[in-house]
Formats: sequence, C-alpha cells, structure tokens
Amino acid sequence: MTGRGAPHSDATNPHPVGRAARDRRTVLAAALAMLTLAGLPLSGAQAEAPACSATQVTVMTAEPVRYDVELALTAAEQAQGLMFRTEMAVDAGMLFVFDPPRPASFWMRNTFISLDMIFVDAAGQVLNVAERTVPFSETPHRSTGDARAVLEVNAGEAARHGIVPGTQLVHPAFGEAPDPFRCPG
Repeated sequence: MTGRGAPHSDATNPHPVGRAARDRRTVLAAALAMLTLAGLPLSGAQAEAPACSATQVTVMTAEPVRYDVELALTAAEQAQGLMFRTEMAVDAGMLFVFDPPRPASFWMRNTFISLDMIFVDAAGQVLNVAERTVPFSETPHRSTGDARAVLEVNAGEAARHGIVPGTQLVHPAFGEAPDPFRCPG
C-alpha cells in the first residue's frame, strides 16, 4: 500500500444509466456461462455463488482465482496498508473496504513491493486497475468512480489472470453484486 490520499472530487461515474443496465446483463450472462464452464451447478436461472469468506476474495475470470486477504477497514489500517513489507505470498492481498463507497486515491509511499491496485464498485465489478505500481512513488492512482473497495495484489496478477474493468469479484463487502455473486446474509 499505500496511504489514502485525499478523496478526489472530480471522479465521475463512466457508465450512463442505460449502458449500465445493459452492461450488468452482459456481465451476468457471461458469469453464468463461466459458472457453467467451471462445473458449478446451476439452479434454474441462478447459479450458486462461489464460497464466501471475509478473508478471501474470488475473482471471476476465465479460471476463477482466489486470494487470501487481510482486511483494511479502519482509517488507521487503511493508512498503514502494505507499507514496509518486503514480500507477499502469490495468492495473498489486502482488501480496503470503504463505507460508504467513495472516490479512492492511493499512492506507494513507503511500499517496498510493486502492486496491482484493483478498484471495485459496490456491485463487486472492477472499475479500473493500476498495474505494476512503482514502489515508493507518491504518484496517485485513482478510481474511475465510487469505489467500495480496493484489492491490492502482487504486481502482474491482473495481467496474468485477465482482471480488467467489468471483471466480477466475490466477497461479503459487495452487497450490491448480481445474485449469482452475492454472498448470503
């Protein structure tokens, strides 16, 4: 990580209402197809959600990938983030959760390892990705809309797994996710 920069007030939602509804239908159809290909059982028009855990994030790419995550929920945890760490397991990350969602801005001050920063909306869909961030840089990396969360993983993970805007993430923090990806409760 990263420290939280001041909220960036000129961030806008890049998805007009009509396009957003169409995009959600497209994502849902693609998700159902991926679940079918992955061998997950379908019940009627809905699929069972991938396993939900507060300490894991599942990224629904062509081959879903799961990261064990540390949560950064408080202002102090978010300010500290992954600073001063010299390594992180390949399947690990940190999930910064914002309540309510807001524009997010992160930098790499005092961060020794290069990261991919994945900015995610309240529905669990990737807004944008800052790939291969430069250690110690104070250049801000901003969300392209209101972020419910930011998932930080090792640099190169987004490219390796095809994590791009619109990719669906599964975690209890994403209460507005489409039904197949919404965690129970």
